Amino acid sequence: MTTDGGARDGGSTPDGGGMCTPGAGTTARFSFFLTSMAGILRLAGSPNGFGGDLRFGKSDGLAGADEICRQLAEDGYPGAGCKTWRAFLSVTKGPAGTPINAIDRVGTGPWYDRVDRLVAMTRDDLLQDRPRGADPAIINDLPNEFGVPNHNPDGKGNVDNHTTLTGTAAKGVLFSMDWGFTCHDWTSKVGIDGTPKIGFSWKGGAGAVTGSSWYSGQFNEAGCADYINITDMMGPDQLNKKGVGSQGGYGGFYCLALEH
Repeated sequence: MTTDGGARDGGSTPDGGGMCTPGAGTTARFSFFLTSMAGILRLAGSPNGFGGDLRFGKSDGLAGADEICRQLAEDGYPGAGCKTWRAFLSVTKGPAGTPINAIDRVGTGPWYDRVDRLVAMTRDDLLQDRPRGADPAIINDLPNEFGVPNHNPDGKGNVDNHTTLTGTAAKGVLFSMDWGFTCHDWTSKVGIDGTPKIGFSWKGGAGAVTGSSWYSGQFNEAGCADYINITDMMGPDQLNKKGVGSQGGYGGFYCLALEH
């Protein structure tokens, strides 16, 4: 499988808006976050988010997801959008026509969150059920682009938003060559086009299931549709929606920078 992660424009002046701010303060080591629900809704321009179609005006799902990462990083810390950001997503067919593993896209570490807390020093540390060596404040509830733990993003109470899109199995590799598990390589928001493989951003609820991790859980989402559910998990009405948030989520995904 290729290690090519898609387009490599350096992240400094990509097309499509959301320019970065060179020299704006210090981005320090900021190199890891989970896309916030607020950020996803704003960039999607929809109250339902992107669903499984992450192209965001780009030619493929990976390139679009990378640009979403870059723009949200800039939102979280002006200047951080000048780094090269990669979405932690696997696909069955990348730009070169070959499969791509999420772990092959994101560099070698270390990775830190928005407020300079350690997430993982190495790839091996990163690929544990919870990132090994991560700051205790975030290890069981990974933070968004503002450094806020995702389970209580606005300080007003916990929400059930733990599922995250990855298409990825243990060791950070593509879960299956059946592209239904990646919503047609992150290009479809048709509900019945697949059941995307997910991870669990916080360790609770389904995230506590043995064998589940922050990037690869025991379950898949119910479908690829743009659907948000942050109040109930796995209820029959939610599962019937065939959406990326059916089991408690909003179609969020992880973003890691190649520079630190």
